[in-house]
Amino acid sequence: MAEHKLLVVDDDPAVQKALKRLLEANGYAVTACGSGAEALRQCRAGEFRAAFVDYKMPEMTGLELLPKLKRIDPHLSIIMITAFGEISTAVEAMKLGAYHFMTKPFDNDEVLELVRSAVEQSRESYQARVAQRQPEQILVGASAAMQEVLGLIERVAPTPSTVLVTGESGTGKELVARAIHAKSPRSAYPLVPVNCGSIPENLLESELFGHVKGAFTGALYHRPGRFAIADKGTIFLDEIGDMSPHLQTKLLRVLQEQSFEPVGSNKSVQVDVRVIAATHQDLQRLIDEKKFRLDLYYRLNVIRIHLPALRERPEDIPLLCKHFLDIFNRRLRGSIEGFTAETMEYLKNYPWPGNVRELENLIERIVILKGEGIVTLEDLKRQQYMVQGHEEAATPKVTLPADGICFRTAVSKFENELITQALERSRGNKNRAADLLRLNRTTLVEKIKRRKLHEETP
Repeated sequence: MAEHKLLVVDDDPAVQKALKRLLEANGYAVTACGSGAEALRQCRAGEFRAAFVDYKMPEMTGLELLPKLKRIDPHLSIIMITAFGEISTAVEAMKLGAYHFMTKPFDNDEVLELVRSAVEQSRESYQARVAQRQPEQILVGASAAMQEVLGLIERVAPTPSTVLVTGESGTGKELVARAIHAKSPRSAYPLVPVNCGSIPENLLESELFGHVKGAFTGALYHRPGRFAIADKGTIFLDEIGDMSPHLQTKLLRVLQEQSFEPVGSNKSVQVDVRVIAATHQDLQRLIDEKKFRLDLYYRLNVIRIHLPALRERPEDIPLLCKHFLDIFNRRLRGSIEGFTAETMEYLKNYPWPGNVRELENLIERIVILKGEGIVTLEDLKRQQYMVQGHEEAATPKVTLPADGICFRTAVSKFENELITQALERSRGNKNRAADLLRLNRTTLVEKIKRRKLHEETP
């Protein structure tokens, strides 16, 4: 199999063919396409190390395409293809984030040298980003409950056993999966996260198991699924309780036989993948309701790690506040020194329905809006965050019309308005919207579907 994947974007079939032949002959896997729109689809569907992009294309020029590709994959090295003499275009491309440029006609040795350095630059960019983020993505806590979690991670990490992580939304279930993977013999291979609750059911099967060309309308090329990408590594299946019965059956086979069939294929693909699953739901209740397979539950629940809610470990809140302050002071160039004793006591007694994610969001907001100094209760009130303390949130003023009102209609309208505002404030992020409404994500999604509310895509 080719070592690195490359993308060639040119509306000239002859250029596509020439570059594809040259690069494939030198060990690269090449995907060629003739338009910017197709390039964007390919980039969203797979991970590429480098891309050759022609400047002059109909509908979308290379300069218009370049920043869109970089938004999808910041680590993608882009080589702009220009005609001889178009130096100003090449300079503009470099300003927009292109790695380099080359002119037509090509020199084969120059192309190969350029792609080698572009691939290396992409790899170094990715590794630097990983190294930068690793100190931030850790589990923080000195409480007995968290020490038990950390101890379990140490014991289970070296084994190949399947792990089920449970806990409320925002408690850090993905961090547990990352910690297990990092300490395991599989750490040199990918950790591939999949949120089973955020991908529509009709797309999740292809996302997990891949598909072959022609498997369904729009399947124009073979696409490997997340299980294939995670081969020899770990796959993290978040919100496993949202998986349909059909996909539960396919997942059970993977766990039993370490094999699966891509959508549209009758050939089995063998994989060596460790599965870590997570849920905020009560799987036992789902089993009783015939919504989750008992045999799959037994396969997943080999080792169970339960993350306590933040309100159950208030002694960890000062440590978490310091941890997030260090991160956001560094990232946002802030200089918040800490919290008054009164404020910290308030934070320790707050119920934290959004758990650690809610605390993290609060600290980020404080660093942005206050910037420096010591955080007081007045700061929280000025930001209109948790201003009621431990009392109930302020109740909106509602006036009953003289001739009465349909209770169900009024409540429905009020609920619709709250959901719409939460989606607008979170820019369509359902996890954040659910936190704002103190709902779990699954409940929010069900309410959106039931009321046919559509949030804007960011």
